[in-house]
Amino acid sequence: MANLSVPASPGRPLPWPTILQYLVFAFVVLLVLYPILLLLVSSFQVSKPGAPTVFGLDAWVTAFSTPSVRSTLWNTLWLIIARQSIAFSTAIVIAWLIARTDIPGRRTLEFMFWIAFFLPTIPVVQAWVLLLDRDYGVINWALSAVLRDPPFDIHSFSGVVWVHLAHNAIAIKIILLVPLFRAMDSSFEEVARLSGSSMLGAVPRITLPIMAPGLLAVFLIGTIYTLHSFEIEAILGPPFRFSIFSTEVFSLINQERPNFGAATALSSFILLCMIPFIAAHRWITSRRQYTTVGGRYRGTRIELRRWKYPAFAVVLALALLTTLVPLVMLAIGSFTKKWGFFDIAEPWTTGHWTRVLGDRIFLASLKNSLLLGIGTALLGMVVFSIVGYITVRTRFALRGSMDFLTWLPSVLPGIILSLGLLWLFLGTPLFKPLYGSIAGLVIATFIGCMTIGVQMIKSNLMQLGAELEESGRISGGSWWQMYRHVILPLTMPVTLLTGALSFALAIRNVSNVVFLGSGDTRPLSLLQLDFMVEGWYESASVVGIVLVVLTVSVAVIARLYGSRFELVK
Repeated sequence: MANLSVPASPGRPLPWPTILQYLVFAFVVLLVLYPILLLLVSSFQVSKPGAPTVFGLDAWVTAFSTPSVRSTLWNTLWLIIARQSIAFSTAIVIAWLIARTDIPGRRTLEFMFWIAFFLPTIPVVQAWVLLLDRDYGVINWALSAVLRDPPFDIHSFSGVVWVHLAHNAIAIKIILLVPLFRAMDSSFEEVARLSGSSMLGAVPRITLPIMAPGLLAVFLIGTIYTLHSFEIEAILGPPFRFSIFSTEVFSLINQERPNFGAATALSSFILLCMIPFIAAHRWITSRRQYTTVGGRYRGTRIELRRWKYPAFAVVLALALLTTLVPLVMLAIGSFTKKWGFFDIAEPWTTGHWTRVLGDRIFLASLKNSLLLGIGTALLGMVVFSIVGYITVRTRFALRGSMDFLTWLPSVLPGIILSLGLLWLFLGTPLFKPLYGSIAGLVIATFIGCMTIGVQMIKSNLMQLGAELEESGRISGGSWWQMYRHVILPLTMPVTLLTGALSFALAIRNVSNVVFLGSGDTRPLSLLQLDFMVEGWYESASVVGIVLVVLTVSVAVIARLYGSRFELVK
C-alpha cells in the first residue's frame, strides 16, 4: 500500500490503481481548475455579451485604479497579521495542553472549541454587537455606572479582530492541531527530557519542528480563512469605513452595474499572491521526514502538577467565551420582540419560534440543508481520503500537481468560485442539469471544503510510519487488508473530523452557493441571509440556533465514534 503506482509493461493495459489515480486527478482538474480558468479568462475579456471575444487589461486597470482598493489590500494584510499572530500562538498552546497533558476535562474543552467553530457567523456577530456596541451594548451599559465613556467599541479594527478571535480564528486551529499533537509519539519528548531539556523546552526543540508540515498547513488555512471572511467586516466595517478584500469584491459585484471583470481581476491577484505560500508548503513537506507514529508508538501524557488547574481555568475561560457567551446572546435575541431593545414593555416573546418552525419554507430549507450537509460530508470523506493518500503514499507522477490544485478553491472568495461554477453549469451541456439542484450545491460546498479536508488527511498520513504497512505486506496481506486494519483505524478520528467539518461548512455556507441555489433548493444558510436582508434579525437568530443544533449533533456523533480509534485517551 505504500506505493499504488504499478508501472505497466509495454503492450499491456495500465493497472487499475494507476487508472484510479488518473481518474481522481481528472476529477479534481474538472471541478477545480476549469472554473478557475473560466474566471481568469473572463478577467481579460473586454467585449460585451454576444459580441466577438476581445481580450484586454481593462478589468485589471479598473480594479487597481479604484481608490478604495489600495486601502482595502492594506486592511486585509493588517487583519491577517493581527488575527494570525494572536490566534496561531494561542491555538498551539491550547492544543498542546488538550492533547499532550493531563489537564482535566480535556475532551469537553476540545468539544467546546468545535462548537465555537460551528456557530454561524452572522448571529455570532449580532451577539457581540449586543454586548459591545458603543451606544447600547450590554457590557458598556453595565460599566456606565463607573465609567464616563464606553470602554468598548465593536465598530473598530480591534472590534473586528476580537470577533474573529472569539468566533473561529482560534477554534479552527485548535480543531486541526489537537489530532496532530495527539498523534505525536511521546518517546521523542521523553528523549529530549532525558538529555536535560525541560518539559516546555522540548516543545520548541522537538515537537514543533517535527510537526512543521501540519503547522504550516494550519497557518495557511488560517490565512485563507481571513481572505474568505466577509460577514464580520460587512456588518462591523461600514460605520468606520473599513473594508477588506472580500467585501471589496462583493461591492464590485453587488453595485448597480456589476463589474465582474474587476472582481475576478482582484481575485486573480490574490490567487497569484498565495501561490508562493502553497509552493513553499509543498517544498518543506517534501524535503524532510515527519513521521511521528511508527511501529513503536508511545502515547503518554505530560503531568502539569501545580500548573494543572491554572491551565484548566485559562482554557475553560476561553472556551466559555467563544461558546456560551454568543449562544446565550443568540438565544436571548431569538426571544426578543425587537432586536436590541430590552427596556420596552413586555420585551419577550416566543412568536418568532412559532412562526419560523411552522413555516413550510423553513421546513423545505431544513430538508435541503440536511441533504446538502450529508452529501458533502460523505463525498468529502471518500474523495479527500483518496486524494490525500495519493499525494502522500504513492509515486503517482502528477501527485504534486494534484496537491497544488487542492489549495486553489480556498484561495478564491466563495462568491467568485460560485460565479465560476455558475458559468461551468450553464456553459457546459453535461453539467447544465446541475444548476439549481442539490447535487450542484453539494459540488460547490465540496469544492469549498477541499483544502481543509485534504490537508487534514495529508497531515495525519505524513505522521504514520511506512513500516506499519510494510510489516503487513511481508505477512502476506493485500493493500485492502492493510488499509482496513492499519491505515483506517489510525486515520479514523481525522476522517470523521473531516466529515463533521464538511457538514458544518456546507450547511452554513452562503458565498459558495449564493448563485447556484433556487427557490426549491434553498438551504437554511440562504434563508437566514434572506431574513437578515429583510431586517428580521429575530427570525435569523432562530434559524441560526437550528443550524447550531444540526452541526453540534454531527460533532457529537463524530466525536463518539472517532474517540474509539484514538491513540492517546
